[in-house]
Amino acid sequence: MTFKQRLALLYFRTKFYLLSLISKKKAASEAIDLFITPQRRTIKPLPTIFNDAEKLTFELEGVPIRGYSWNRPKGKKILIIHGFESSIVNFDRYIEPLLNKGYEVLAFDAPGHGGSDGNKITAPMFAKMITTISEKFGPIHSYIAHSFGGLALSIALENIEHDHTFKVVFIAPATETKTAIDQFFHIIKLNRAVRAEFDKLITRIGGHPAAWYSVHRAIKNCKAAILWVHDEDDEQTPISDALKVKDDNLPNVTFLITKGLGHRKIYRDRKVLEKIIEFL
Repeated sequence: MTFKQRLALLYFRTKFYLLSLISKKKAASEAIDLFITPQRRTIKPLPTIFNDAEKLTFELEGVPIRGYSWNRPKGKKILIIHGFESSIVNFDRYIEPLLNKGYEVLAFDAPGHGGSDGNKITAPMFAKMITTISEKFGPIHSYIAHSFGGLALSIALENIEHDHTFKVVFIAPATETKTAIDQFFHIIKLNRAVRAEFDKLITRIGGHPAAWYSVHRAIKNCKAAILWVHDEDDEQTPISDALKVKDDNLPNVTFLITKGLGHRKIYRDRKVLEKIIEFL
């Protein structure tokens, strides 16, 4: 952790401690606002392959969303979905192999990420982005989703008509929202009383408790063939949550467990990429 990050963490811990003394509800409201606000945005020069793409845009709840398409139009389409505080530019190495397999490749930055507008992102909003892309640019038959994008995709697929011929790759998905909130509260040092108000607000805002936003729950409603890639040393989306899904032995889900790649190196690893392309 850099000095700047430590300073920011100290600021937030102090802020929420003082807020919680005044009002647990106010502290919870401010905490949710922080939880859904990316603290960094991936902005870097576009890889060369993006020069060959068609630029696409649409609005999601009034927020301009920007993305790209390669090999359009084709009958077989795949959507790449990035994770929290990431961008589609981080998945450039997947595009050419997918084109070589005959796919039309679609990729968009979520609100508050990369080239899209906005500054906040929630699971319902992310899932709505995926269903909107499917409606506007689909039908889409295959998906690759990393981290928070995996959670959003699992929820979106509950509202997208699909069958066993569809293919889905989850790379280190944020399996349980409750786990992400637990981690957040541990880092910020918020107390249980604020957590109770936080959980009430989650339900009020999205219509469901935090536990509902779960890949473990949603995947049981998914008919697609699924490849789930996860690393034993992932500290952001712990393998323990993924193993609960693995223990269910769902017939349409295949697991690839790696070691030593963590949360982000895993999708950049050459062998992992080859396994994913082979599956698709």
